[in-house]
Amino acid sequence: MNNLFTPLKIRGIELKNRIVLSPMQQYSSEDGFATDWHLVHLGSRAVGGAGLIISESASINPMARSTNNDIGMWKDEHIEKWKQINSFIHQQGSKTAMQLGHFGSKASRSHPNEGFNYLEQENGGWETVSSSSVAPFAGMSVPKELSIEEVNKIKNDFADAALRAVKAGFDIIELHFAHGYLVHQFLSKLINHREDTYGGSFENRIRLGLEIVEAIRQVTPKNMPLFVRISAVDYVDEENAWTIQDSIAFSKLLKLAGVDLITASAGGFSWVDKSKLSEGYQVSFAKEIKENADILTGSVGLITKPKTANEIVENSNADLVIIAREHLRNPYFATNASLELGLQTELPWQYKRAY
Repeated sequence: MNNLFTPLKIRGIELKNRIVLSPMQQYSSEDGFATDWHLVHLGSRAVGGAGLIISESASINPMARSTNNDIGMWKDEHIEKWKQINSFIHQQGSKTAMQLGHFGSKASRSHPNEGFNYLEQENGGWETVSSSSVAPFAGMSVPKELSIEEVNKIKNDFADAALRAVKAGFDIIELHFAHGYLVHQFLSKLINHREDTYGGSFENRIRLGLEIVEAIRQVTPKNMPLFVRISAVDYVDEENAWTIQDSIAFSKLLKLAGVDLITASAGGFSWVDKSKLSEGYQVSFAKEIKENADILTGSVGLITKPKTANEIVENSNADLVIIAREHLRNPYFATNASLELGLQTELPWQYKRAY
């Protein structure tokens, strides 16, 4: 039986355990550059024992950012700092992944410390884009509908960013197709009102996601794993909402296109009813996709306790446990989990005197 500290081999990479630092925006960049904050933030979780460290979502072009302070991978100059960060993480025995994304119509916002509100162009913002001219939330800007030419440019930008991630020394690439961001805005009929080859039928709405995967597979090594994060459901009780059945069908096609693992998150176009939130409340999505699409999955969603994380793996509900906020509170979650569960893990020699 596998447990939280059983290694996992995916293509040419072996993770030392099943604990993953979830990508979380830090809003601590200028012009897309990673900084010493990212070195310490990500590096400390590697020192803390996480088997895989995923960067926050790196924008594929400047207009893809949610704020002016997001990291990016749209130019070669971004590569050098990530080489340093990856080198340090690798020295701790952890692997690294870069998440690539485009925020679509949820872009052009002020810094969280300044309210995280829509940023008008005259105040340093920019024109947002989407599958259709439909705003995901009330009060947001109405985006420009992307032309076919612009869609093709975005696919190329994803591929170019992936190639830079390879040069920067990342072990894995994850694509952000969830949370109401650009690709999700193509997937869901709640937002996608197009009438061309990227809208209407299920096959058309998933086309952009599959084409991005195919473009990235053409420029990345065959032994490099590729993950995709999706919203398994829209959390909206409407006929046009994306469903778990859609996610299973999409995951099967993503696997055929060269994807190795699905991170099963959810939501993005509405706020989740907080009364329904509980420890591991989204685990069932990872389990359903894993069982019905025959693909590796990662589970997310209020996973805070080592016992819960271990049971997810032991019960084969998911292959990776992707932990966000608890990692902010506790950079040494993996080390502490190993002690609580009585499962051995390698400690940094510099810290062994404490255990």
